[in-house]
Amino acid sequence: MTSQSDILRLAPFQAAIFDMDGTLLDTEAVFKTIVFEVCTDLGFEMTDVVHSSMVGSSHERTNQLLLEAYGVSFPYSLFDERCRVSMRERTHAGVPVKQGAREFLAELVERKIPIAVATSSRTPHAHTHLGAAGLLDLFQTVVTRDDVVNPKPHPEPYLTAARRLGIDPAQCLALEDSHAGVRAAHAAGMQTIMVPDLVHPNDELRALGIAVMESLDQVRLAAFAPR
Repeated sequence: MTSQSDILRLAPFQAAIFDMDGTLLDTEAVFKTIVFEVCTDLGFEMTDVVHSSMVGSSHERTNQLLLEAYGVSFPYSLFDERCRVSMRERTHAGVPVKQGAREFLAELVERKIPIAVATSSRTPHAHTHLGAAGLLDLFQTVVTRDDVVNPKPHPEPYLTAARRLGIDPAQCLALEDSHAGVRAAHAAGMQTIMVPDLVHPNDELRALGIAVMESLDQVRLAAFAPR
């Protein structure tokens, strides 16, 4: 069977910008477990549908989604704090990295291609997790929710990363796992690749012409394999 990496070759790019959770870091599955447990403890029933809508969302959007799902009585601040505490406990020994992430990043560094992160997470979370994974020092810049007015799916996080790198957005490769992130990177005018984690592309994203690849290993091959 021919894999997509055998037939797809990426256009040349001058910088690569990565989403963090679910794209670089294998943390979304851990967080899903935590979300279900915390909701149960608080007396609410989390569902796959509600959880999927939260993937890749900002703090504010997640709050809005949970209030819409469970009503104004949902104790979002308590939910958020318990999730953060549980995540710290479960990642204390280290943060798992997605398949192919280290190899792709290493090749980008070797080729002297600037790399950045554009995440919906807050700065302390992003720096702590990237540091625990041993990746933080590889990036020229990390754009977090604290750095932008408009989070994903608005293009501002990706445009901010490109501006900090000094690279035209059209010359940037963007790697994402969530619907909100894909929409943000595409709206920024970047060559956008979706590497699905917990959610998969829907008809809307496919209509954008977004390339979908199984892993960062395949993206690396599509970017750098001999033509």
